[in-house]
Amino acid sequence: MSALKVGLIGAGGISQVHADAWRALGATGFVTSLAGAEEIAKEYGFEVVGDVDALIELVDVVDIVTPSSTHADFALRAIARGRDVICEKPLASTAAAAERVAAGAAEAGVRLFPAHVVRYMGEYQRIKAGIEAGRIGTVAVQRFSRAGSAPASPWFFTESTGGGLIRDLMIHDIDQALWFAGPVASVYAVQNPPTVDDRVPVPVTAHVVLTHRNGVISHVHGTWAAEGMPFRTSIEVAGTAGRLRYDSAEDHSLRLDAVADPAAEDYLPPMSPQESPYYAEIADFVRAIRDGGDALVTPEDGITAVAVAEAAYASIAAGTPIVLELEPGEAAA
Repeated sequence: MSALKVGLIGAGGISQVHADAWRALGATGFVTSLAGAEEIAKEYGFEVVGDVDALIELVDVVDIVTPSSTHADFALRAIARGRDVICEKPLASTAAAAERVAAGAAEAGVRLFPAHVVRYMGEYQRIKAGIEAGRIGTVAVQRFSRAGSAPASPWFFTESTGGGLIRDLMIHDIDQALWFAGPVASVYAVQNPPTVDDRVPVPVTAHVVLTHRNGVISHVHGTWAAEGMPFRTSIEVAGTAGRLRYDSAEDHSLRLDAVADPAAEDYLPPMSPQESPYYAEIADFVRAIRDGGDALVTPEDGITAVAVAEAAYASIAAGTPIVLELEPGEAAA
């Protein structure tokens, strides 16, 4: 691992946990950002690089932790130079852009890893294992909730260019719903108050209902609340023989609630103290690069999560459910 050179593009809040994981894995780190690169370099032993293209030339793996609107462009620039890419969620602002990134990686023969970190959180992994073991019989209904203080950075609230409550916050649970119950047939969504002139209001709440192809119904709720609201997540999966559930507010030993720092440039989902899920995520990506196998999250997973979020926005605009077409990699009958 000591020979692996990693370039971090971005120095917001999420970059810190990525940088900490790379340091723990023994990688040589480089970082570039419009602001904050020096702080990351000092804290985690990275070297500051002047711009994105110079950084890409120096490294083996590019780790993109920038605002969502920039993800596709940076990923394609790294892919064009033959670099493996790790990209924070969402993979791109639109499903079409995410597909271009994945196609570019496949054509170039490099690895692409969408960073959907909740798949690496122990509580969710145990629920996944319980479903697969048949502990609750046939799954019927899933309920997800994720709520906390609204982020501080303005870009989160520009919906058309990659921000928005559903695409940013709720995409975590959209990905979990897909992971637990499989492909989605239709999406219905509401948001209150509505987005006006491309600006998401605060406080704001949205609810997305996914009808999976196997008949499972997933309810996904998300809230950006006023400053100081503790971050809380919950999940319940009900089946014919029981239910599996987890609520971060009820398990005080895990210490998963945290008041957001009003001055922070970003906010992070709660994590289990036993092992950082960000470390587990990046270690899994490195293992996949080294042995050529799949990671827990695939490019197709990243595309599908964006497509479902995009369908949710389309549903809000139309006031009706949106029927989804074939998923990435599926062939027409």
